[in-house]
Amino acid sequence: MKVVKLFADGVTVTSLEWGVLAVGCATAFLVSLASIRFLMDFVKKHSFASFGWYRIALGVLVLGYFMIFGR
Repeated sequence: MKVVKLFADGVTVTSLEWGVLAVGCATAFLVSLASIRFLMDFVKKHSFASFGWYRIALGVLVLGYFMIFGR
């Protein structure tokens, strides 16, 4: 919606900016594919136990922080 509003307000975009946007989108897509592939292979070979313990420890730390410093 913001992009449509920008164009309605008369904002112009140069070809260089479109190119930068295209390169950014393509890079983000390729990195996401590589990340998903890595994580899928990791999950096939390992269990989620370490992830579970990490989340529990992080949760305890966050709760402790907010109990001490939070309002």
